[in-house]
Amino acid sequence: MVSRRAFLALPAGALALAAVGCDTSTRSSPAQQPTTPPQGILAANFNGDPGQLNDAELKNVSATWLRGFYEMSDADKENPAESASIKALLSAAQRGYRTVLSLKFVYFKQAIPTAGSGAMATASRRLDDVLAAVLDKVDILVIGNEPFIECQDADRGSDRLNEFYETLARQAIAYRDRNGGKTRLYMGALNHLDQADWRTGATDRWMTFVRDTQALDGTDLHPHLPDVAAGQAYLDYVVPRLRAGQKFLATEFSLVLFWKKHLKDPVAPAFAKKYGVATGTPVWQVIKSAIANPFPQEKWTDFLSMSHWFSANQTFLADQVKKFRDTGRLAVAAYGIAQDTPMIDGFGPDSPPWLLNSLFCPYTVQAAADGLPGQTTPWVDQFRALQQA
Repeated sequence: MVSRRAFLALPAGALALAAVGCDTSTRSSPAQQPTTPPQGILAANFNGDPGQLNDAELKNVSATWLRGFYEMSDADKENPAESASIKALLSAAQRGYRTVLSLKFVYFKQAIPTAGSGAMATASRRLDDVLAAVLDKVDILVIGNEPFIECQDADRGSDRLNEFYETLARQAIAYRDRNGGKTRLYMGALNHLDQADWRTGATDRWMTFVRDTQALDGTDLHPHLPDVAAGQAYLDYVVPRLRAGQKFLATEFSLVLFWKKHLKDPVAPAFAKKYGVATGTPVWQVIKSAIANPFPQEKWTDFLSMSHWFSANQTFLADQVKKFRDTGRLAVAAYGIAQDTPMIDGFGPDSPPWLLNSLFCPYTVQAAADGLPGQTTPWVDQFRALQQA
């Protein structure tokens, strides 16, 4: 029997789904309205690097949805439709996968653009170029990736940040109204909501804009957590601020900040004894040695299962998705499908250990006999089971 979530995750062409209303301030015509919204989906996330991604991995974990992001400055030097990230999503869509694309506007080295400026004109042109490539081809488009991180400190709580993303959202809405299409629009994504100083007037304005803009389906969250309990703060902040019928995305979530706190811990004595590792060797050095010479699957599994900080939290993926789903307001969550090169480059004691979140581990674990990359087995097993829940 196909579960409700599996039913909703089937490719759009496989179902005769009636269109539902999704109003903008100018009200879209019925032909322009997106398809039935997803509910409680868990997608595979490749972020900005689909290089290690293949259908064998997606099929192995029964994934039906795929998420990636696009760095908007790249639109200055390429046709967005030919970029690795967008090309991977569009190709996947043609093969029947449902897709989420987040648009990443990075302003670390310059102020957030303001109305009438040349920088704003550039951002607007980039957005039009991407919309031309993806509208009606991806299921969900997220305006922004991590706005409150991908900016200078002075902009984080400023009106400039809100005005910039609100302007881009209106542009995307107007573009969709003119051209039609199934693509649903979200704003994204909020970070560090477990910290009081990241819940500000700017984030309040963000949620007010999301709630009051009828053409938006909701907002995105990125709960990268310092402990398992911290995720509740995101839900407590966002869910009450959504209007009736709106949902949230969680296109990235992990315990990466918790894992990082344990990189300098000594490796588990049982692991050190079994594999001849010097007593007291820090965790980060064991990971670095796996990057240099990938471990057999058993050794990687033992390294994690024998580490108390991991074994005590090895049901995190299932537990967090359940919390998302229990709100009744989750549209799509997405979890990392595979390690990529930015995760391993220069890995050291202060590196964010993103590679511990990945389902598949091509850089730290030897490939299996069937050709699949090595894996972090608890994440693979939970991801697969959650497709049927």
